[in-house]
Amino acid sequence: MENIVVDVQERVERAQNYFKAGYNCAQAVVMAFDDVMGLTPEELARLTAPFGGGMGRMREVCGTVSGMAFLAGAIKPSADPSNLDERKENYALVQKFAQEFRDENGDIVCRRLLGLEPMAERTETPMPSARTAEYYRKRPCVEYVGSAARIVAEHLAK
Repeated sequence: MENIVVDVQERVERAQNYFKAGYNCAQAVVMAFDDVMGLTPEELARLTAPFGGGMGRMREVCGTVSGMAFLAGAIKPSADPSNLDERKENYALVQKFAQEFRDENGDIVCRRLLGLEPMAERTETPMPSARTAEYYRKRPCVEYVGSAARIVAEHLAK
């Protein structure tokens, strides 16, 4: 990862453009860092598809935060289960990313970020919302995508 150049604004724009092209929130964040992950955008889209909409559109942890956690696996890898120091560093990075997102956006839970509480009265279907002009007007997701991409990019730029 030493040879990766990180232009923070460029990563934010890439992530937001992926989202505007129809990819879900988790996909958009992760795909903007395909060079960090060492995978193609298509491979990353396939691997992160289930995390959109707060995990399969269940409106739990925001997909952008899941995307940041996914990226933490490449930034601070922890592949050996007996290496607790690596695991601690990985978890610490995930927590750092989540806290920065929470501080900036008020929460990390999709349904609360979107004002969909209480969920007990709602049943979310697995059908994604159509990406219309109205969708983008009423949903702040593109801003959350940009926030998450910026948080990761700023970390990498240091």
